[in-house]
Amino acid sequence: MLALAAAWLAEKLSKRSPSARFTYGLRRSSILAALSNAVILLVVTGGVAWESITRLFEPGPVAGKTVMIVAAIGILVNGGTAMLFASGQKHDLNIRGAFMHMMADAVTSLAVVIAGGLVLLTGLTWIDPAISLVISALVVLTTWGLLRDSLDMALDAVPRTIDHSAVDAFLRTIPGVADLHDLHIWPISTTETALTVHLVRSSTTPLPTPEQTLLLQSIVDGLRTRFNIAHPTVQIEEACYAPSCHLIDPHTV
Repeated sequence: MLALAAAWLAEKLSKRSPSARFTYGLRRSSILAALSNAVILLVVTGGVAWESITRLFEPGPVAGKTVMIVAAIGILVNGGTAMLFASGQKHDLNIRGAFMHMMADAVTSLAVVIAGGLVLLTGLTWIDPAISLVISALVVLTTWGLLRDSLDMALDAVPRTIDHSAVDAFLRTIPGVADLHDLHIWPISTTETALTVHLVRSSTTPLPTPEQTLLLQSIVDGLRTRFNIAHPTVQIEEACYAPSCHLIDPHTV
């Protein structure tokens, strides 16, 4: 339930209007929610694995029937909830975090049912912690991608759905563009991407305002339709003016 609450809260916060302090609004909260869900899921799984290792060396009695009934209910609740997020999780990392939480809970409950049944049939109590360890390993493997992608987003990496080289090539095919520099692409939420770039014109003759407006509009439309970049910022420069936007080391000033 905590995963669902975090995903829902992030979704609500990401729709807040920008302000003077948060000029992009609170869109990045969806990235933080996805990252938090990944971390929490790994921590909880680590706790389950540690408990399983302890019980593996010091087996205790297992209330097979009671555990199986409770776990079966968990499969229905968590599995059904996960299915509600199944389609959305393909395009939104925040929703994927909630989906994986629910699926992990459902799979864990399924493992408990299987383990409880085997313990009742064989009387071997070590089966329960052994299956828990296997499920913990599977959860870690499937969660690793969520952690990696959410951490990349938090560090402003180019989204994996966007090819930086393809964007660069597209911008260079625009008529009148001789070169470009300071191309930056980064996520501002789990579903929205921003871009800034400086385009250098091949001609030194200034463009009339109407033509420059049409050029910018065609660039913006192309970035949105071809690469799903919702917030592009484009600066057009003459060949004689192309300053770099690289960060300056304060120690060299």
